[in-house]
Amino acid sequence: MKKYKVNKTFQEINRKIKSGEVVVVTADEIIDIVKENGALEAAKHVDVVTTGTFAPMCSSGAFINFGHTVPTLKASKVWLNKVPAYAGVAAVDCYIGATEPHEDDPLNKVHPGEFNYGGGHVIQDLVAGKKIQLKAIAYGTDCYPNRMVEKEITLRTIPNAILCNPRNAYQNYNCAINLTNKTIYTYMGVLKPKAGNANYCSAGQLSPLFNDPYYKTIGLGTRIFLGGGEGYITWHGTQHNPGVKRTPNGTPLTPAGTLWVMGDMKKMSPKWLIGLSILGYGCSLAVGLGVPIPILNEDIVRHTAVSDEEIFTQIIDYGNDYPNAISKSYGQVSYAQLKSGHITLKGEKIPTVPLSSLVKAREIADTLKTWISEGKFLLGEPQFTLPS
Repeated sequence: MKKYKVNKTFQEINRKIKSGEVVVVTADEIIDIVKENGALEAAKHVDVVTTGTFAPMCSSGAFINFGHTVPTLKASKVWLNKVPAYAGVAAVDCYIGATEPHEDDPLNKVHPGEFNYGGGHVIQDLVAGKKIQLKAIAYGTDCYPNRMVEKEITLRTIPNAILCNPRNAYQNYNCAINLTNKTIYTYMGVLKPKAGNANYCSAGQLSPLFNDPYYKTIGLGTRIFLGGGEGYITWHGTQHNPGVKRTPNGTPLTPAGTLWVMGDMKKMSPKWLIGLSILGYGCSLAVGLGVPIPILNEDIVRHTAVSDEEIFTQIIDYGNDYPNAISKSYGQVSYAQLKSGHITLKGEKIPTVPLSSLVKAREIADTLKTWISEGKFLLGEPQFTLPS
């Protein structure tokens, strides 16, 4: 086992939070602190580093309990504002996915489809306190004889609403280009022909899993900023794939880890859960998420000091290669290059377009920093950390 000169525990840091003695900095701020003072001194002084990301996260949704009716009902099909929800959970429970479109949506019949309203928009409207039209039908049983209910619900009037996102906060993602001769419409946005633009989706040095690349402090029970309220990491996310190539500092060069997260929607804000319409692709949800990284030793603080210049991703063709499952990189670029506004491919300058919001990522990290500094947010020690 590796020996460290600094050895803190979650309990010690939480005691400092309660006493008002905790030192918290953001993932942006820790870079210069480590550069100027070294990892050892930084680990002695700093207790928590806060991270943040705000971006489309398609693998999101919510479990909704809409309350029992009189007579009672066991729903077999459910719609919320005419967006289908999955009813095969229990009598009056359903799950609405962020990417589920409105039942009357023309989809891509008139290409590119606009996808003006879907599950992500329902989630945002619920959190905003708006009235939602519920329709549920059933086949009827002796204990649940009712066959249909239609009523208005709000987040305040329903018993439970739990945001449950199976795959959020991807640890790195592709830089998308289009090498075909026509414009294409993807979950990475609109891509112009002949590499006319390059789209990417990460907060880079602020992104949670770049700051703990081997998940040493992150796992089941980690308390996080989620949708403007408190949430928890409850498992590794779907498509969690930590066994990829990494740089010497541990950051993956391709998509790697993911998080499964949950939280009480009644404590969230529509500012941090925003329904999206992605032209020609479908509906989604932009999610605000931030993870506090406890500085337990100098190794962890060294990882949190990673900068955009040290984080790289691959340029991938979404015109032909991606849809045909062809694994090929057209180059490796740093997030510093992506954030500069352009990259160079085969001697040509290509404008870059972020799908994530760096401004909102910084606001999340700052908000989490304030909550912890003011003693309003304690760290959740994971029962076990994510597979690495």
